[in-house]
Amino acid sequence: MQKKQKGIVWFRNDLRIADHPALQKAIAENESVVGVYCFDPKQYATTFYGFKKTAHFRAQFTIESVQELRANLATLGITLLVYQDAASAIIPSLIESTSSTTIYFQNEWTSEEKEEIERVKKNCSPTVEFVATYHQFLFPPEVIPFSIAEIPAVFTQFRNACEKKAIVPKIGKLTVLPKSNSIDMQTAIPTLEDLGFTTFQEDRRTAFPFRGGENQALTRVREYLWNTKKISQYKQTRNGLIGTDYSSKFSPWLANGCISPKTIYWEIKRYEKEVEANESTYWLVFELIWRDYFKYISLQNGNAIFKIGGIQNRDYQWSQDKKAIQQWINGTTAAPFVNANMLELQQTGWMSNRGRQNVASYFAKTLLLDWRIGAAYFESMLLDYDVHSNYGNWMYVSGVGNDPRDRKFNVALQAQNYDKQSKFQQRWLQQQLF
Repeated sequence: MQKKQKGIVWFRNDLRIADHPALQKAIAENESVVGVYCFDPKQYATTFYGFKKTAHFRAQFTIESVQELRANLATLGITLLVYQDAASAIIPSLIESTSSTTIYFQNEWTSEEKEEIERVKKNCSPTVEFVATYHQFLFPPEVIPFSIAEIPAVFTQFRNACEKKAIVPKIGKLTVLPKSNSIDMQTAIPTLEDLGFTTFQEDRRTAFPFRGGENQALTRVREYLWNTKKISQYKQTRNGLIGTDYSSKFSPWLANGCISPKTIYWEIKRYEKEVEANESTYWLVFELIWRDYFKYISLQNGNAIFKIGGIQNRDYQWSQDKKAIQQWINGTTAAPFVNANMLELQQTGWMSNRGRQNVASYFAKTLLLDWRIGAAYFESMLLDYDVHSNYGNWMYVSGVGNDPRDRKFNVALQAQNYDKQSKFQQRWLQQQLF
């Protein structure tokens, strides 16, 4: 195949070089490649619900991830250009200045992402080729045993079929481009202040004291699997609340695309072969399949995941009581366990899975508040915000998604079961208690 002269890889929430099909394809098809990442001001603006769409925790994690991406791309002979503007404003002029003919990118399907893709296309010459690939799945669309329309409404059916019939693809190797083919342009990565935030000190109580970036993700995988072998106890510890190792903590890097689910999967498989395979090693793969499932539910149902009736189109009487919402955000509700978790989120950008289920259930099922407001707050604050998992989980807990049981959490009983000695609650409520 005769190579094209220049190609552009448009990075968004796929901030890595390993297991990156769009990047691999660009390198294979072009003499030279340039990467571009845009800190779109819309992503840091205030939303309809009054929250920053991306608050300071995730903004800082993104900056760190882009810094590592730039360094890692440089090892391949590729320059990463970074801008503080919308891609639809930057990419058309970049095509002209670099004489590029093809844009490679990760396919997206939720409304805001789709709209930006269409704006970029509209602003480019019709001769520009756009090459989209799906690379955020464990089981990509071409290997699952369903059409998108046939994705089951119950997770277990999806999981069973994928485990029996789908094969996780292997990871391809990257090619290094000759240095002489790199594009000699320089741009600055914005600071937290550039994005409208003030610098902050990390809270010493955080359960996620890690930085963003592909190298950091790979370090964490080595630590959790090989150095400490904590993965072998994952199923027993995953409902923990305090410390770095009760769970893998892979989710912020997965959400930002600093590591792919396939990379984690194949490392787990190597661990199972060389160390041990048990229920815990399986359970981490199980969680990766859940992550895939919410992506497919989003792909199947489109904007229904953002509507008040969810994918079930159920008609509940939701409130938007501002005082109750603010009490939930500030950790001043009548439920101490909810309060402790909400203060942890407010101070660190992190919350355990057990905490998320409880605070979301309390918001939607006890306070009967519009679940979309809770989801929007999580979007703003969580380091590991992922549109599909966030809205999928909120729908699930709120009774408008994929949970056929429509449960309500007994928050007091949950606190008794998972925080027996109230250590977690004391950790976050001590200023209020004493």
